[in-house]
Amino acid sequence: MLRRLYDWTLSLAARKSAEWWLAFIAFVESSVFLVPADVLYLPMALSRPDKAYRYAIIATVASVLGGIAGWYIGHYAFEAVAKPVLEFYGKYDEFEALKVSSGAGIILLMLVTSGLSHLPPIKVVTILAGVVSFPLGWFIVSAIVARGARFLFLAWLLRTYGEPIREFIEKRLGLLAGLAAAALILLYLLVRYLH
Repeated sequence: MLRRLYDWTLSLAARKSAEWWLAFIAFVESSVFLVPADVLYLPMALSRPDKAYRYAIIATVASVLGGIAGWYIGHYAFEAVAKPVLEFYGKYDEFEALKVSSGAGIILLMLVTSGLSHLPPIKVVTILAGVVSFPLGWFIVSAIVARGARFLFLAWLLRTYGEPIREFIEKRLGLLAGLAAAALILLYLLVRYLH
């Protein structure tokens, strides 16, 4: 099922309505959808490098709005909407573990790391932020910074290096972003325990 969903999302890049699909996928990815918007963003930006930054802005804005929707789902409709979605994707246990161990600082850190590298999955963190009533203003700022940095960095890579960077991005970006997220977590823990 996941492979078919991935292939379907990828096929949307060839359509005339690709920008609308990118906005839609980026929006729903942040609250309920499994496939990241990168799957659609990368082929779109590679086929039209002159529009890479435009696509990055579309993906960022839609992703932030989707994150806000996820926050509201977590805050106001956890039992009715969020819990069934998390159970469907097999993320409910991960969610519960995160909920128990998360203070405001950890939530902020997870918003940044999930926005940059999908660790943990963005939909889990947006819903969690709503459930624990993480301040919506800080939520929005962190989402803009993290998601914007991710998509704008991809746009820069694609505009600068073009097609040769595609394979590198598809194979190693998750690893590199994961390493950056681990470094952020270690830095946070170091600062927290030194004070």
